[in-house]
Amino acid sequence: MMNKPPLVKAIAAYPGTFDPVTRGHEALLRRAATMFDSVIMAVAAEPQKETLFNIEERVEMCTIIAGEYENVRVMPVPGLLAKFLATNSCSLIVRGMRTVGDFEYEMHLADINRRLAGIETVFLTPPNEYIHVFSSLVRELARLGGNVDHYVKPAIAERLIGKFCASDKDERK
Repeated sequence: MMNKPPLVKAIAAYPGTFDPVTRGHEALLRRAATMFDSVIMAVAAEPQKETLFNIEERVEMCTIIAGEYENVRVMPVPGLLAKFLATNSCSLIVRGMRTVGDFEYEMHLADINRRLAGIETVFLTPPNEYIHVFSSLVRELARLGGNVDHYVKPAIAERLIGKFCASDKDERK
């Protein structure tokens, strides 16, 4: 899908939980795919975090999004991101930053990754229409039966609805 060469010859990692992957994530991926030679959507296992979707499901959903780009692949990150970056020859990290509230947290992560792996972080902001979109909001909206079509692709919305319909059936038993 890329018509012009990337701005930077580098393998960039775009890490996240992606629970679920949103149109905001997709917008950042689209920009990263045009900026860097290669991008890895690094799906964090996050065993300490209770996710709606397991790692395999999140990798599958990210693969739907990444399938539109020849230079993007999706991989699970089973442990420390710094080890993953070294193993996969990544030279940059791409992170999204929506608000001032994200800034402090992201700066700490960038510092840790620079110290552990010697890798710089590039911050991208989503388009204004997705600045307020985050995965937990989308999950809550879907859980309450709201329309999530503006926030996720139809294939992802279908999976969200499926999860909550399944949990509704489990609760009724």
